[in-house]
Amino acid sequence: MAAVDSFQFLYREVSRSCSFYFDTLALVGALYTASKVIILLRDCCVLVRVHFLPRMIPTKKLTQRYGDWAVVYGASEPVATAYAEELARHGISIIFVTRDHTSVRDTAASLSQSYGVETVVILADFSLDQAASKSITEAMQGKDIGFLVNCLDESLALPQSLTEIPEKGLLDLVNKNIAVATLMTRLVLPGMLERSRGAVVNISSGSCCRPFPGTVALTASTGYMDHFSRALHFEYSSRGIFVQSLMPFQIAKSELEPSSSTTTTTSSTHSWFVPKPDVYARHAVSTLGVSNRTTGYWPHTLQLGLMRCIPEGIWVLGSRVFINLS
Repeated sequence: MAAVDSFQFLYREVSRSCSFYFDTLALVGALYTASKVIILLRDCCVLVRVHFLPRMIPTKKLTQRYGDWAVVYGASEPVATAYAEELARHGISIIFVTRDHTSVRDTAASLSQSYGVETVVILADFSLDQAASKSITEAMQGKDIGFLVNCLDESLALPQSLTEIPEKGLLDLVNKNIAVATLMTRLVLPGMLERSRGAVVNISSGSCCRPFPGTVALTASTGYMDHFSRALHFEYSSRGIFVQSLMPFQIAKSELEPSSSTTTTTSSTHSWFVPKPDVYARHAVSTLGVSNRTTGYWPHTLQLGLMRCIPEGIWVLGSRVFINLS
């Protein structure tokens, strides 16, 4: 065997024998890069189609597309209140279903005065008995119900271990955020099917896309609402019913909310990524009939895309560090 007395000679021999592997790896890298570019372009097209085109291109009035009345469950939540106001701004009358009459009464009166729409407040406590269903059914009689808005309870977003939640409180959370939302859909859906039109909007949280430490109840509830919405849309979209799963991230508190009630899904200050409830509602309503599963707000869609790029292990570790620092 001849002695190798030159590094250049050795490099040329090794490169010649490994050139096939280098070419293969380069081809794999090029294909991977091309696939990522295609996915990025696809996501950009979806972003424009869902969040920008509907706000630029005139469409039919919401009353013509879906109906004249909306039933809103969970109206004491800031996001639901803002969503109801946005619907009222489009000339849609509102039936508020709530367990706290005082927190919604002023909102209902304000919407009637500002937008000239009718408002009805139904006091319904489903934890007592099934009589609440009867009052809601009576309120809907003779009305063209075109919308149902179910909103998840914001208190779920408080970081809390599952073992720290009292049994009664846990049952109440499941009943209010899962059972009642499902029952409300069961009450409103038959009328929509008769008219072959309507929209069911379930507002949950982006937590359904990736678990967050300390929010087991929130992640589970939002996961149910998301899959419930997708199943409903799959089953009833062919019959004229549009079902949408809204998954917002952080939303700022309204100015009337006390600053002490800070949660992981609301913020006392607003910014580009943390919109005010009315800003979020305006964007979310524009996606009706366009996307059945969306964050409802395009900066949140960017956040969702970034979150999906981060491996789950790194995401969970970063979330724990964030909670410890806060």
